[in-house]
Amino acid sequence: MSRKKGLLIFLFVGVLALALVFAGCAEEPVDEPVEDPDEDVDEVDEAEPDEDLYEAELLTNSVWPEDNHQTIALHELSDRLEAATDGRVSFNVESGGALGYTDPELIAGVRDGIVPVSAIMMSGAAGEEPLLDVTTLPFLMQDYDEARLFRDIYSPYFEELLADKWNQKLLLISPWPGAGIWTQHPVESVEDMEGLETRTYDRNGALVMEAVGGTPHPLPFAEVYSGLATGVIDSVITSTPTAVDANFWEVLDYYTPMFMTLGMEMFVINMDEFNAMDAGTQETLLSVAEELEVDLWDQIEEIDRENEQITVDNGIEVVDPPQEFFDDIAEVTRDIREEWLADAPPQAQEIVDEFLAEVGR
Repeated sequence: MSRKKGLLIFLFVGVLALALVFAGCAEEPVDEPVEDPDEDVDEVDEAEPDEDLYEAELLTNSVWPEDNHQTIALHELSDRLEAATDGRVSFNVESGGALGYTDPELIAGVRDGIVPVSAIMMSGAAGEEPLLDVTTLPFLMQDYDEARLFRDIYSPYFEELLADKWNQKLLLISPWPGAGIWTQHPVESVEDMEGLETRTYDRNGALVMEAVGGTPHPLPFAEVYSGLATGVIDSVITSTPTAVDANFWEVLDYYTPMFMTLGMEMFVINMDEFNAMDAGTQETLLSVAEELEVDLWDQIEEIDRENEQITVDNGIEVVDPPQEFFDDIAEVTRDIREEWLADAPPQAQEIVDEFLAEVGR
């Protein structure tokens, strides 16, 4: 074979071998290209919630001591709310008037968001909002069942008023035990009240004392004990928990239950803060508040008995006056109720008329 012919055969065989090699490689899977980590990559969007969940620890005010049932109720509301929101929302309760506000200042303070949440004694704020004083008309209610009915009637009026005028949401209404009079001598008749120097907590209570010949002193709660100790006052119209808070047995001797009025504490939240909550949190807050309100009204008579017993155990003597006393003082206070209603906002007469129709008086 010539050299030229041999070279051609060699080249042909080489080309054929290369072709076979490439053909085999084409059947093998091709590796995916490695992405550059620095390149922008489109990621799958995660599902976003419809709205952000509200989170806060809201500053909350109570003018009452830490072991008072109203302050305890605020803590209970916070605990229930925190549990229901998996820890997202709670109250930071400042008790004993630590924030420096009185009830008349608090209704404006909540309105302006200075204090986001507060318990407010309705009668204490009545100077700012007169309709609230309908809760203190003397000797209008006669027992706790009537007080609960009265609450059901006026609550819608208050809720609308607070929202429209005071920029706050009414969460619940917490009762106080019925008010009686705490004295240094027994009170068994209207005549026994003549000449008393008595601390009162609202306008209508002051009018009652004036009507029976006493002198009212509208002292703040923090000054009651010192007023008794120094002789500025010699008696107090209030409920049993307040008597326990102030250790009345150290400066007074007798208690006459009268159910003169039944104080009401409103728990409110600034409306802007409430509106900042997502819908689910709003619903949760209102739900736990409603449940707590039911519990508070169910417990109030027992709270009254327990606190009265504490005062008795410490030396207070409970006076049981004759029915004549209650008949006389109801007659004495008739003009007070009628005169207040004559000058009150028109809703007050609507509330009282509906209540009296329900109880048949």
